Amino acid sequence: MKKRNAWIILAVHAIALVLLIYTAFVGWGTTGSGAAKNIKLGLDLEGGVSITYQAVDPNPSAEDMADTVYKLQQRVDGYSTEASVYQEGSNRINIEIPGVSNADEILEDLGKPGSLEFQLEDGTVILDGTHVTSAEAASQKDNMNNTEYVVQLEFDKEGTEKFGDATSANVGKNIAIVYDGETISAPRVKEAITDGKCVISGSFTIDSAQELASFIRIGSLSLELEEIRSNVVGAQLGQKALSTSLRGGIIGLALVILIMVVAYKVPGIIAGFALILYAALDLVAINAFDMTLTLPGIAGVILSIGMAVDANVIIYARIREEIASGKSVKSSVDIGFKKALTAIIDGNVTTLIACFVLNLMATGSVKGFAQSLALGIVLSMFTALVISRLLVNACYTLGMQDEKYFGKALKFNRLHIIGKRKIFFAIALICMISGPVFCLINNAAGNGALNLSMEFRGGTSTDVTFEDSYTIEDIDSKIKPVIQDVIGDAQIQSQKVAGGNEIIFKTRQLSVDERQQLTEALDKEFKIATYKDNEGNDAPSINYETISSTISNEMRRDAVIAVIIAVVCMLIYIWFRFSDVRFASSAVLALIHDVLLVFASYAIIRISVGNTFIAAMLTIVGYSINATIVIFDRVRENLKERRSFDSLEDLVDYSITSTMTRSIYTSLTTFVTIACLFVVGVPSIREFALPLMVGIVAGAFSSVCLTGPIWYVLRFAKDKKDQAAQKAAQQAKAEQKITASKKKKKSAKK
Repeated sequence: MKKRNAWIILAVHAIALVLLIYTAFVGWGTTGSGAAKNIKLGLDLEGGVSITYQAVDPNPSAEDMADTVYKLQQRVDGYSTEASVYQEGSNRINIEIPGVSNADEILEDLGKPGSLEFQLEDGTVILDGTHVTSAEAASQKDNMNNTEYVVQLEFDKEGTEKFGDATSANVGKNIAIVYDGETISAPRVKEAITDGKCVISGSFTIDSAQELASFIRIGSLSLELEEIRSNVVGAQLGQKALSTSLRGGIIGLALVILIMVVAYKVPGIIAGFALILYAALDLVAINAFDMTLTLPGIAGVILSIGMAVDANVIIYARIREEIASGKSVKSSVDIGFKKALTAIIDGNVTTLIACFVLNLMATGSVKGFAQSLALGIVLSMFTALVISRLLVNACYTLGMQDEKYFGKALKFNRLHIIGKRKIFFAIALICMISGPVFCLINNAAGNGALNLSMEFRGGTSTDVTFEDSYTIEDIDSKIKPVIQDVIGDAQIQSQKVAGGNEIIFKTRQLSVDERQQLTEALDKEFKIATYKDNEGNDAPSINYETISSTISNEMRRDAVIAVIIAVVCMLIYIWFRFSDVRFASSAVLALIHDVLLVFASYAIIRISVGNTFIAAMLTIVGYSINATIVIFDRVRENLKERRSFDSLEDLVDYSITSTMTRSIYTSLTTFVTIACLFVVGVPSIREFALPLMVGIVAGAFSSVCLTGPIWYVLRFAKDKKDQAAQKAAQQAKAEQKITASKKKKKSAKK
């Protein structure tokens, strides 16, 4: 590379960084387009619209209510992956959609849930809307090759059979789609439709096609619903949750860059530049893709920052190794990037596979986590493999050609990990069973196996209107402490309703006595507004309702299935890439260890199990797999030169020892980032950060002390079996030679 080109590269990157930082913090135009301040935030960080529906049937079954909640959750995912739906009381359903402030607009778009039926011309009902699994507006070409808008429908198995029978018997006749007693469409049957898929065509515009599809989707609910209220509400976690998270993230990023500079000298400065560029790119991209950021989404961003650091650590550690082996700096840089490539790609691709599956199958916060993590991974790979490489080569051309610029590699004596594997296995086993043991202890003490939050077990929604208006800061600093004193629990979510003095508090399930005590305490300290009851007396404007979990059984099931499939897909990829099922098996066992250890922290410390529980577990899965692959990549590399090692044990120990730099620095930088969130964050942030810190320590332990030994045990057993088979084959061959020799001698005597 010529010096002129090197200066151009540095100048272009410097300008790009300035522009990205300006875009992320200021934005362009009067609206600040592209700025981080315009990123959509979830209900937990910013607030949004809250809509309450009530079933027309006064006594709906629990099954119908659960089914309706689940279907509505899938439907509102179209507005935001972070929207939540939960049951209130016995016949009400709340929908909360973040990032919006116009309730009327949402209601108009969502439509009024009502009954839907498909009827023949004589009024006979063929089937109802519960058999519709999908209704979408689409476009297609007509006979004249013109574009026309249509509505595509899909039915479930029972609906397919009923619709097939009806259309077969009524070709040429109309089938009416009746919504709330009103015919909204009456398409003519052109042919029998027996595959469960049909297309409604006509003189549709894109808007009219979308409107019809919306009516059909809404009408496919198990219950007929009516709207009873809609509000614009504030952030659930309070105003400080976002500001403290950002402050912690900035402090963590600064400390990570400082660690990289101290550890890697000039390459560390380049890594810091690349990380700042990555952070700015990530913020702009989240804005550009119109993603909604919540606390679980922040987890995905944090993990991708850790993986961005990891890629740089792997590269620079390999460069140092090559320099230490006697190669020139230029050659070491080229070889370092080349050798680090496979570990970086394999580690990131496995996590991307998980993100793809989770985004495809999961709902709610799990999908948001997957999207933010996937975006971060792609950008981190770009900054590490492209930006960092260009900058390192440019700096080399401009004079960074001495070994001193890269610092000295940490030297470790051979770690005898394999020889101590029984000790490590025993420690791991104790850690893995500690969680279930403490769950049993907690359950026996009557405290519940885990400290389930209202997201999992439901709770009480307290809707109170005060005489005076209170800011979000007042709610966090004054009102919440009073509620905490009464109920003895810090898990309190609050939402301020816009345009009045109404505030909604969500807490654990409150007894009748606790509700009375809370009413008295709030009225004494803050004065609750009053209204005239049916008897003309003044009554406090406070209402209590029992609410269901915001994470329904179906959502939990979907999340668990998605995680299982994601892990299986990751392990299939590992098996394929490493051509050895033992690598995949070892990764599974290490993954189980890490997840169970994080689970144990929830049981032992009694951390609240809520939305962040799923995010924390997913974060550790991604982190653990990535750490495991780095060591496996080195084992795979060394297996090609197995003859240069005294034994398989020596090979694995050397592989683990040679990757210790990566293990230490990646764990340290990621831990520091999370620790900053823990120190400066609000209680809800701390409850999220603490198990992540436990998971990082668990991941570091398993990657160094478990993955290699587990693979060694499995591989050694195979080698031993192969050696036994080889020995038996050699013995059989020798016996055949002896037998043949004896026969030959007998023949000679004759």
